[in-house]
Amino acid sequence: MTMIEAIRDALDIAMGRDSRVIVFGEDVGYFGGVFRCTAGLQRKYGPTRCFDTPISELGIVGAGIGMAAYGLRPVVEIQFADYMYPAYDQIVSEAARLRYRSAGEFTCPMVVRMPSGGGIFGAQTHSQSPEALFTHVTGLKTVVPSSPRAAKGLLMAAIEDPDPVIFLEPKRLYNGPFDGYHDRPVTAWKNHPLGEVPEGHFTLPLGRAEIARPGRSVTVLAYGTMVHVAQSGADAAGIDAEVIDLQTLLPLDLETVTASVRKTGRCLVLHEATLTSGFGAELAALVQAECFYHLEAPVARVAGWDTPYPHVHEWQYFPGPARVAEALRALLEEV
Repeated sequence: MTMIEAIRDALDIAMGRDSRVIVFGEDVGYFGGVFRCTAGLQRKYGPTRCFDTPISELGIVGAGIGMAAYGLRPVVEIQFADYMYPAYDQIVSEAARLRYRSAGEFTCPMVVRMPSGGGIFGAQTHSQSPEALFTHVTGLKTVVPSSPRAAKGLLMAAIEDPDPVIFLEPKRLYNGPFDGYHDRPVTAWKNHPLGEVPEGHFTLPLGRAEIARPGRSVTVLAYGTMVHVAQSGADAAGIDAEVIDLQTLLPLDLETVTASVRKTGRCLVLHEATLTSGFGAELAALVQAECFYHLEAPVARVAGWDTPYPHVHEWQYFPGPARVAEALRALLEEV
């Protein structure tokens, strides 16, 4: 499966298993979403369970919160993560706080799906990576899959979770993993190991990372598209790097992270979002605090530029394999 197919499969199975699961957003119903992740769901389950909404992100999320509070399990789509800002107050002030403000009388079992990141030449308003804005908020879970298997398993787990989950879907991976060097998918996608997706109901636990590539020289912490870039960068540098696919940013699987860093003694944090105040800063601080006496070099970060998203220089803005390889070599030279 592609990631699009895996997401659609997860939604289909969840809706078939539980009549409380409803799916809605801009162009989600009749058209099946701008990326076709919800194609066919309205035809199968009807317009009361999969439907289109007005162009109002605040209204979409606000309606979802009300539905969740009264027993439904809405899966709402923000058409692009860049459009979520009008809904940010609803997410932070209402969804994330509802359980605590009501002393557990109300909960908000809602998933907010958002295509995230760049790679489609969408310029500033279709390419942002806002994960750090959500990991800062107590009461939210934040998930970023890197493969179709992870997308299906984590989305089904998110739908079944009793609290609100932000589900960020890397657009560059929607139709297959990229080789990290060029704007093209890896060949033979169906035979790619990350493309193998279990049939039927299948969940992956939230809050658990996976080792995407074992190694002993340096640990690379990555998520989403950057998991593939990290592996390409390690290959380019010829370095035995261990790549950790975080999958869930909050709650974070700190045990897997620290076990790897204590083994390798070096750590590179990689993400597509801008460097300053990005989620990588939190990762670097945690690694420094938990692994200080095991570190043989300072924690390094490779990230997007601290600029508004540059349309013309999009592929230079991304941390690519060349930048990753350079950072890995520099880390190994530190004594």
